[in-house]
Amino acid sequence: MSRHGDISSSEDTVGVCVFQYPMPRLHTNEDVMKNAEKICDIVKGVKLEPEYSTMGIMYDRQEMFDTACVVPGPLTDMFGKACKEANCWGVFSLTGEQHEDHPNKNPYNTLVLINNEGEIVQKYRKLLPWTPIEGWTPGNLGTSVVEGPKGMKISMIICDDGNYPEIWRDCAMRGAELVIRPQGYMYPAKEQQVLVSKTMAWCNQVYVAVANASGFDGVYTYFGHSAVIGMDGRTLGECGTEDNGIQYAQLSLSGIRDARANDQSQNQLFKLLHRGYTGTFANGDGNKGEAECPFPFYHMWVKNPLEAQRMSEQVTRSTIGVKCCPVPGIPPPEEETNDIEELTHELNLE
Repeated sequence: MSRHGDISSSEDTVGVCVFQYPMPRLHTNEDVMKNAEKICDIVKGVKLEPEYSTMGIMYDRQEMFDTACVVPGPLTDMFGKACKEANCWGVFSLTGEQHEDHPNKNPYNTLVLINNEGEIVQKYRKLLPWTPIEGWTPGNLGTSVVEGPKGMKISMIICDDGNYPEIWRDCAMRGAELVIRPQGYMYPAKEQQVLVSKTMAWCNQVYVAVANASGFDGVYTYFGHSAVIGMDGRTLGECGTEDNGIQYAQLSLSGIRDARANDQSQNQLFKLLHRGYTGTFANGDGNKGEAECPFPFYHMWVKNPLEAQRMSEQVTRSTIGVKCCPVPGIPPPEEETNDIEELTHELNLE
């Protein structure tokens, strides 16, 4: 069984540690390398660092390009050496990784998973940057699953990715048993972000490890609450708002595999693709239930992405800019319509 409170692990469990690193404020490559040395010094056990922990947020655009790194490169070499010396696996944030067309295009927001031999075994680029603020190029590698310590299957996502149920389900359906979510989340979204990781663990029968930043970087205050969450959505261990907080839990390999194989009424991964099997079997229509996707939006998204985008715009808006709250770097709406006046007229409130 998975458990919390001890600092060891058995053959059946993978020990996972989340480290709540205070958000750094850096400006140069020299700053970044010095900060990376600090991170290497604290690598003990299976280590998960928050988003932006290596480089901080480069609020200056030129500094963002100047400090963008390559993978593999000097930073990942440092992290690899630390993991090998500590005989542990580690997850490290690189904000950013140089675009293939650097410096003509914005960098990627990237994670690397490094094994205890110092090798990069997984690289993930953030699929859903936190627009309108983050200017990262959207990731182009998709999700992936790799075999981690003791054979546990691992996927990685980053921060705002976790607000989209689709990414969790994609990781889980591809076999992930542990979804790692480094984040640099700030107030006021604390309650929502704590809840969404717990909810997605429950909905996807997956362990979740969240490492969030803490502190104040001169612009944002980061709420911490890094956590290790069980596959039933219950928190095994959670930090408060403190800097350098640590939580550790043992995640059972047999526990999650037994649950996925034998749970019934709450086995979402099985039931989604065997929809209504009790009824279809009783009807004499086979013992597998319904496998076809019943959701028109997802059919449309796969077959005609632009039409799916228009569906989204019909229930939201058609421009990336918003007149009432302009954001630097985002163009204002080209054609303005007074939605309030239209709604007032429609409801006959004049």
